[in-house]
Amino acid sequence: MTHSAFSAPVDRRSALKRLGGGLGSLGLASALGAAGELGGLHFAPRAKRVIHLFMNGGPFGPDFFDPKPALTKYDGQRPEGADLRTERPTGGLMGVPFAYSRHGRSGLQVSELLPLTARHADDLCVLNSCYTDNPNHGPALFLMNNGTMTPKVPSLGAWTSYGLGSENRNLPSYLVLCPGRPVRFTELWHSAFLPPQHQGVYVNHSSIDPQRMIPWLSHPEPDTAAQRGQLDLAAALNREHLAGRGGADPVLEGRIAAMETAFRMQFEASDAFDIAREPESVREAYGEGHFPNGCLLARRLSERGVRFVQVYYGNGQPWDTHSGHEEKTRKLAADIDRPVAALLEDLKQRGLLDETLVIWGGEFGRTPVTENGNGRDHNPHGFTMWMAGGGVRGGMAYGATDDFGFKAQENRLHVHDLHATILHLLGIDHERLTFRHAGRDFRLTDVHGRVPRDILA
Repeated sequence: MTHSAFSAPVDRRSALKRLGGGLGSLGLASALGAAGELGGLHFAPRAKRVIHLFMNGGPFGPDFFDPKPALTKYDGQRPEGADLRTERPTGGLMGVPFAYSRHGRSGLQVSELLPLTARHADDLCVLNSCYTDNPNHGPALFLMNNGTMTPKVPSLGAWTSYGLGSENRNLPSYLVLCPGRPVRFTELWHSAFLPPQHQGVYVNHSSIDPQRMIPWLSHPEPDTAAQRGQLDLAAALNREHLAGRGGADPVLEGRIAAMETAFRMQFEASDAFDIAREPESVREAYGEGHFPNGCLLARRLSERGVRFVQVYYGNGQPWDTHSGHEEKTRKLAADIDRPVAALLEDLKQRGLLDETLVIWGGEFGRTPVTENGNGRDHNPHGFTMWMAGGGVRGGMAYGATDDFGFKAQENRLHVHDLHATILHLLGIDHERLTFRHAGRDFRLTDVHGRVPRDILA
């Protein structure tokens, strides 16, 4: 990949300007879709938006950013410190066959599995001391995405949208890119008791055709003025219905806002989701496949003002390597290395990385001990994530696990701490972003969460 692969950002399409003051008849949707609920940030933001690259299933940190020579030294043994409880029966330690080297001015250690990502070592803030509360996918997925192990609560992206609103009223403020039909995942981007317009909009990006990604993207009615009139009539009827029932119904208000956003998406989404408009050199830099396409879409959506974009690697738990760990990990690493590096390079070339927080990781990690002879079990005790851009210090590894990569020991970071840090970088005090529901104030971090100041730029 070369710097010349990425061109300067293009101007946004301005087709909606031709609609005049159409939104004026829907002030409710305008207020809810364009402005956050805080009425102002708590302090100066370091990031404006988030791209979350989610490795569902759980990568093993020592394969990538957390070198553990003791795993090879004690291969096949189970010394003291490697005897933590695991979800399934496990055996002795299993060595990591991947070599490490130092990269960038910082000398950050990165595995040979990620040679292209390693070129961005000075942008990466590697968090080697993350931990969570449960070794099962379901509860761990909820905790990482929603801040609690139970469903029916708002997701991180929904809280971000609720606090900040949208930079672009023509696109949703929270988008989720996941191939296929993720029936098991839908509550991971739910708005729950927050206003419905903050729910993540799921897009199946298995196809790169915007018309297939977003059903009914084009209205059969070619006359924009006629569509505008239909929408205004529906809005007027809905407002009348709303007034007759006390004037407050979050679900109906959310539907009004969703209808307005859907109307506007016809003009901007056709462009934003069409990666075929990218120069061939850019598409080659990212590569082919659902994850490269998702990373490229994330850049296109972020530069157009979408607050929170999640890119799921696959549908299910592809990083859940209970058997054949080494072989599967090599393939998974090869799949993500090129598009992740391209995304970081692309954002940097366009001047977007400093104001875009990129996050990489799964819901937990994997054990240093073996399962099925050549697999690794779930490990909530210690795992690796990284952040880049958006106000974090690059070229550093924060925290540490034990000698075998089993348990976080130094500068431990709970999921609540990660969430508190993400909100902080966006200019939000996690203790003050609350919503009154069922008689009490809820927040993403519940009654927990701290911001590790050492990782802030």
